[in-house]
Amino acid sequence: MQTTRSVPAVERALLMLEALDRSARGLNIAELARSVRIPRSSAHTIALTLERSGYLTRDSTQRHCMLTPKAYLLGRETMNYERLANAARVPMRQLSMHLRLTSHMAVLDHHQATYIQKVQRPGLLNFDTYVGKRTNLHCTAVGKVLLSYAPENYRNRYLERGTFARYTVNTITQASVLRDALNNARAQGYAMDNAEEELNIRCIAVPVLTARGDALAALSITGTMAELRDSQIANVLAQLRQTAAMVLHRLRDMERSNATF
Repeated sequence: MQTTRSVPAVERALLMLEALDRSARGLNIAELARSVRIPRSSAHTIALTLERSGYLTRDSTQRHCMLTPKAYLLGRETMNYERLANAARVPMRQLSMHLRLTSHMAVLDHHQATYIQKVQRPGLLNFDTYVGKRTNLHCTAVGKVLLSYAPENYRNRYLERGTFARYTVNTITQASVLRDALNNARAQGYAMDNAEEELNIRCIAVPVLTARGDALAALSITGTMAELRDSQIANVLAQLRQTAAMVLHRLRDMERSNATF
């Protein structure tokens, strides 16, 4: 009876991912090579492959390798997104009922965002969104938040497109302008869609952040320009951030409860 051989390169890549998962500060190539007991040249090639595939990124010095959110969600993405959506349902309902506006939660999905939760506002006005719908990153508040917190190499590849589709006169279509908007979103901790995807519609979004500072998702409020006036932004942001914290707290409770079984 013949036994099928395993692939050494795959084993080494997985061992490197495990080593990075155990490190809080990341590891350089020499440390990765020692952890897997392979030559530095081999560790460099594997790390480069993982980086190009979106599972690994580098810190600001370009020396230390770290896992990306994509790596942390590998193998658990569907389950985690369902759990995240469940954790968000009650806090988002409270937010929408209080503000009388529609709330959304979205996650990064390749080069778009996908809505995983939605709570419809009270009243007749509805938006053409639904759980599972994919939307653009460059012209939505949730998209800009997710892009601003994405790994730098991912963001750079996205911006390399150069120009982006226009939906209204306010849509950002140039990569340089979008880069500035993303830098501002990261610095301020929120992003806005000022009638950039649909006329007269404004959205405000904040990240749902892990302890590592990675964005699990983006949480947003959507309304008309008259409903979300400039004077209301500070109050809406405070409530969005409070709701994001509640979602994360409920998610952790779910994970602790699940771990006991």
